[in-house]
Amino acid sequence: MTGRRIGDRLLVATHNRGKLEEIAHLLEPFGVSVTGAAELNLPVPEETETSFAGNARLKAEAAARATGLPALADDSGLEVEALNGAPGVYTADWAETPQGRDFDMAMTRVWNELESRAAAEPRRARFCCTLALAWPDGGCEIFEGHVAGRIVWPMRGTQGHGYDPIFQPDGHAQTFGEMDRWDKNHISHRARAFEKFVADCFG
Repeated sequence: MTGRRIGDRLLVATHNRGKLEEIAHLLEPFGVSVTGAAELNLPVPEETETSFAGNARLKAEAAARATGLPALADDSGLEVEALNGAPGVYTADWAETPQGRDFDMAMTRVWNELESRAAAEPRRARFCCTLALAWPDGGCEIFEGHVAGRIVWPMRGTQGHGYDPIFQPDGHAQTFGEMDRWDKNHISHRARAFEKFVADCFG
């Protein structure tokens, strides 16, 4: 427990509109005004760490220093068991092209690599989310969440984002890409990390 409480304003250190809306929705019951990094014209820091926690901390601390506000950042990704945890912290990098991110390409790469290794079914995977809450005075707290499931093919669904259409969480017949966005938010890796964050900062 930090023993500290967030006031009425929180900076979310992301330029991703969908992620900002998801976090704002999760914080709605607590009366916190959420501001995104793009609204304050903050630069996107280079993610140079080799762990989710390292990258989340880097982004949160940079935003808190720049604004004097408590800042929340996340780093998340997909770990595929038969690929030795890849793409992991490089989840977004697998989608990078000169024209921007192409997640259809990235999902196809995951499946092709599993096929090339003749990976046994079920092809186990998990989504991981690490939240870092940085305070302007330099303190930083880490909260982690995971959701386990398996990789399916072909892609299913057009909801969500990223690798959602090939990830079927345990206990569900739909992929994240087929689920209603807000239903997914209740069971996602980010939701589980948020449960810990909320218990610590609003409990």
